[in-house]
Amino acid sequence: MPSETPSRIVQTLARQGYNAEREAVTLLANASNPAATIEAVVEAADDDALRLTAEDVRACLAQREPVADPPGVDANATQTHADANATSTNTTGSTQPSQPSVSTGDKKTEKDLQKPESPPEKKRLSDTDRKETTSTAKSPPERTPSPAEITGDITGRSTGTGKYSQFVTTFRDRYERLSKLLRSRVNHRPASAIAAMPGGSEAELVGLVNDIRSTASGHWLIELEDTTGTFPALVMKDRPIAELVDELLLDECVAVQGTLSDDAGILFTDSIHFPDVPRTFRPNTADRHVQAALISDVHVGSQEFMADAWNRFADWLHTNEAEHVEYLLIAGDMVEGVGIYPNQDEELDIIDIFDQYEAFSEHLKSVPGDLEIVMIPGNHDAVRLAEPQPGFDEELREIMSAHDPRITGNPSTVAIEGVSVLMYHGVSLDEVIAELPSDKASYDEPHKAMYQLLKKRHVAPQFGGHTRVAPEEKDYLVIENVPDIFHTGHVHKLGWGKYHNVLAVNSGCWQSQTDFQKKVNINPDVAHAPIVDLDTLEMTVRKFA
Repeated sequence: MPSETPSRIVQTLARQGYNAEREAVTLLANASNPAATIEAVVEAADDDALRLTAEDVRACLAQREPVADPPGVDANATQTHADANATSTNTTGSTQPSQPSVSTGDKKTEKDLQKPESPPEKKRLSDTDRKETTSTAKSPPERTPSPAEITGDITGRSTGTGKYSQFVTTFRDRYERLSKLLRSRVNHRPASAIAAMPGGSEAELVGLVNDIRSTASGHWLIELEDTTGTFPALVMKDRPIAELVDELLLDECVAVQGTLSDDAGILFTDSIHFPDVPRTFRPNTADRHVQAALISDVHVGSQEFMADAWNRFADWLHTNEAEHVEYLLIAGDMVEGVGIYPNQDEELDIIDIFDQYEAFSEHLKSVPGDLEIVMIPGNHDAVRLAEPQPGFDEELREIMSAHDPRITGNPSTVAIEGVSVLMYHGVSLDEVIAELPSDKASYDEPHKAMYQLLKKRHVAPQFGGHTRVAPEEKDYLVIENVPDIFHTGHVHKLGWGKYHNVLAVNSGCWQSQTDFQKKVNINPDVAHAPIVDLDTLEMTVRKFA
């Protein structure tokens, strides 16, 4: 294994809320399959465990009976290139299981995943069109992208019927998974246990924000709820942490530390912790120079859809300048839709929703056929509005079958070239921007609102507002594993930056300003294509308008 493996093991365990003894890390590093061993140790660990011991690792190794390396062979030098990719692809440290085909639902065999299907022949430009491109000396070489691996997809797994008990299940799952991230930082006690403690005791609590209100003196009272009850935490207005109250949203999970009042009825708060992305996070990168184009909000069917700009983008993808672009990731709103906002029919170029998707498919055909295309739906698309949104149904998949795109739900995590990309359309960004101070989140800098979602480790933390949430057996909106790239759309603004080494990108749109947008003062950033180098996670932006 490479020399940095112990460091990567420590980071992988930390992301899952565990510390480990040094000897335990050494044993994991020397295991014949470290990724699988980490998965087994974590699975076997007690729910309340915070620290993995060497005995924990030895017990799992004994059960797995790994095959030892031949004498004289350095284990650090025997890991294959495929093993290295498998380790870096999954931020939990476990290898990915085979994924069902998003088009047919059929499961691919291990052999299928190792040998990608031959891509369809790339569509070539005519001689007339080729003269209009920026580089026409010769055709770019054929690209052979690796098949994307998709996790977190709700498609075909939704069980929600809207019952109250199912909402309870969803929020319980949210609490359990996010509190696990926080318990490595605080010595959590249940709310019921804190209520029984004597006054003046130090206490630490992990809970969902149930209420935020100001007192008559201008202090902040935050009510936190866990699975045992609720408990109030008071943040004094003159304390440095008071500014963190401005960042809180209802229903997000946080931890607080402080001292109980004399009557033990309130926790005087000294610190507030978010699940957050660890500052030590180091993203995965591709082991070759390959690029991905990130776009969203195409809005075919609108009178304001910029077809000429799209054609210039498609033409550019055929040139030598774009020869390393092997992936196209589209974060929702393929079409304008019908009945999305008042008097929308007056701004439609195509009235029928199915005709809109037919037109989108024709535009999709103009990009090179050997691109690996991944698409998720958005709030303008013909799927349910409640998140998580399943991928398009079979009828729409058949319409949008050009170049055999991978269609998955919103949100989903897509692993390409060992780089994990969290794709989320971004409806909750409206809520974050409306609730938080402008220096923390704004439409002019949408990536800062994305930072807040990463900090809260949830793509839609607040329930009951503009973002509709569907109850499921698990909360698919939790950001359990830190992505290398976070890609959103929805707000029609371009913005990007890095938060604790995670590249956050909101990719703008392909629709010029509509009359509705004028009324609500939205000035969109149109016809931009962020291009990410997957080997460095550096980004450039191409403009086609």
